[in-house]
Amino acid sequence: MQKKINIQNKKARFQYEILDKYTAGIVLTGTEIKSIRNSKASIAESFCEFNDRGELFVINMTIEEYLFGNYYNHKPKAERKLLLNKRELKKLEKESQNTGLTIIPLRLFINDNGFAKLEIALAKGKKLYDKRESIKDRENKVRLDRIKKSF
Repeated sequence: MQKKINIQNKKARFQYEILDKYTAGIVLTGTEIKSIRNSKASIAESFCEFNDRGELFVINMTIEEYLFGNYYNHKPKAERKLLLNKRELKKLEKESQNTGLTIIPLRLFINDNGFAKLEIALAKGKKLYDKRESIKDRENKVRLDRIKKSF
């Protein structure tokens, strides 16, 4: 039985307001997928960007070199192409250019067929007061859970 791979970007929900989510495939080489299956990847500081031909790439995603790879090993911080429908790509490009929204990866996972997928989101950056409000809500939820537990 294969273990579930679920690498998350935990800071994304705190720093950004999530507007829309998409699931995209990733173009990977052999040693990259082997490293992902060993949970040796990070999407903490990564973001997505369009090139001049309208293709979407994830930038600054770290996939560590495969331990048993030889000179065919991959670069850890290479740009990796994302696979989406043409309609979705056009919508994302229009939204990110016109309204100033960003595209961020939320989680990296392997689906039932064994393919690596990246869940990306169209997001708007939070202001400082929004972040304070999120912290306050989280603390209130913890207090309520403690009170409920005591009864």
